[in-house]
Amino acid sequence: MRRLATADRIRALLARLGREARTPVTVYLTGGSTAVLLGWRESTIDVDLKLVPDSSEILRSVPALKEELQINVELASPDLFIPVPKGWEERSLWEATEGRLTVRHFDLVAQAVAKLERGHARDLEDVQAMLHLGLVTAEALTRFLADVEDELYRFPAVDPASLRRAVEAAAGPPRPGTPAPTA
Repeated sequence: MRRLATADRIRALLARLGREARTPVTVYLTGGSTAVLLGWRESTIDVDLKLVPDSSEILRSVPALKEELQINVELASPDLFIPVPKGWEERSLWEATEGRLTVRHFDLVAQAVAKLERGHARDLEDVQAMLHLGLVTAEALTRFLADVEDELYRFPAVDPASLRRAVEAAAGPPRPGTPAPTA
């Protein structure tokens, strides 16, 4: 059984992946990795990431690194589960540069909405932490949902009404003078 991924262990993985990159690649961290590196959790079960562009040399190194570092690595990102508006790359926070590897956190609002869609207790706690730390805002969550609602049909596992309720619950009551999101 592999060990939990702490900030030091995630950074060690990223440094090793950076040594494998022969061409410029961006790795987008998501989920628990973002929570750990941005400081509201001590550890996560696995390191979820997305590589752009897809990198054979990095992917080929992952199985050996998982064993050597005793860390779980998954290829997962919000765009696999919910629609994500264009420009997510520019909205993704920079974390580090390791050789030819640029490390960013996948668009935080997209991560929050994807967590709300999953609805697990840990995910809901993460969204509350993101709101509390000012990493996302209630307005950004409702705006994101309004921007992607017409594309939800492309993700049959998503129940649009449930997602809307989850976003509304996380965002809390509208502030006075805040226009309601358009449907």
